[in-house]
Amino acid sequence: MKIRIQGGRLIDPASGLDRITDLYIDSTLIAAIGEAPEGFVADREISADGRLLLPGLVDIQCRMREPGQTRKARIASETRAARAAGITSLCIPPDTLPPIDNSAVIELIHHSNLKAGNLCHLYPIGALTKGLEGEQLSNMAALRDTGCVALSNAFAAFANTLVQRRAMEYAAGLGMLVVIQPRDLSLYANGCAHEGELATRLGLPPVPEAAETAALAKDIELVAQTGARTHFGQLSCARSVEMIRQAKRDGLPVSCDVAMHQLFLVDRDIEDFDTHKLTLPPLRSMRDRDALREGLADGTIDCICSDHQPQDQDSKLAPFPSASPGISALETLLPLGFRLIDEGVIDLPQLVDRLSTAPARIFGLPAGRLAPGEIADAVIVETGRLDVCDPAGFLSAGKNSPFGGWDFSARAVETLLAGKPSSGPQAAELKRRASDR
Repeated sequence: MKIRIQGGRLIDPASGLDRITDLYIDSTLIAAIGEAPEGFVADREISADGRLLLPGLVDIQCRMREPGQTRKARIASETRAARAAGITSLCIPPDTLPPIDNSAVIELIHHSNLKAGNLCHLYPIGALTKGLEGEQLSNMAALRDTGCVALSNAFAAFANTLVQRRAMEYAAGLGMLVVIQPRDLSLYANGCAHEGELATRLGLPPVPEAAETAALAKDIELVAQTGARTHFGQLSCARSVEMIRQAKRDGLPVSCDVAMHQLFLVDRDIEDFDTHKLTLPPLRSMRDRDALREGLADGTIDCICSDHQPQDQDSKLAPFPSASPGISALETLLPLGFRLIDEGVIDLPQLVDRLSTAPARIFGLPAGRLAPGEIADAVIVETGRLDVCDPAGFLSAGKNSPFGGWDFSARAVETLLAGKPSSGPQAAELKRRASDR
């Protein structure tokens, strides 16, 4: 199919392009920008007049709950939610059940995605150790050859630092990106709230900043030792931002991301014991949140992820320390990003870079660009129209969001995946949402 998207404000941070223009798509690829290729006759025209035309969003931390926890969500439900939210590429951490440590699990994920209609590109992240048990190294070469874009041990601990060093050396030898969520589990000690006055007053088990920063200091030293290209996920502390900033000054091959909710919520928000605000790492202080925002603006923090973790209702009904952590975050990723613009944290090209261009570049994905010859993953975004967040209306199976009732001023109105516009039930749902508003 040949498609012409007319009159959108096209923003492509990779090329520095920011102008109102037309985009031409031929089959799965972008054919041209501005002037139509010779002999091009569109089968379909899509108006983006008065709207933004952006690269499809790339979410590098998204749990689909399949395989293993399909009572909470499935690939079908979560890719449908992602596509409607303007997200075209999703990276899946290896802590599925069973873990992503062999080709059979990878094939199962891709089969489920195909069965669900292939609404998004799915990119598995392979396990660094067998079964994520932290003892024996996985067959990383086989995982790479089967399509894993990076390697991680997710939240699981290594048996010792030597195993971690060997894993990073092996990954470096294969040219694979290592993804680490810096956590010292002994310092976490089953905590659930930022260590501070609020946790003490509420009687909640605390999580000190050192649970992240001590682990991060060790991990950075291992990067220096092994040379492994390493991405640090879901930072939460001001001190962590400064440590990454210094590591970059030292020329180490590191990058990092922050979960979107950490840029808005702080520890005092859990005062009402709302388990929808229970996250790991926990919500930190206002000072930490401001440092994360500053790091995002100056480029120390490379990407924003959703850290999507859909939970069923029962998982959030337990008392705060016993409830399951995590937020259903796919459908708030884009509108919260535009709140960052409204609050003067970053500008629009920076937001597009942090949500699309930079994560695609770091993880080596064929995404994050709107240029001739690139895969035609794009999202048309409408801004300036006030919507009220209603988690009950999420397409995700998880309704566990702390942002219910928040005002949003941006939403995806059309998402193209490899040149294919929204269609069928997804398009109908978008139209229903539009009419409801």
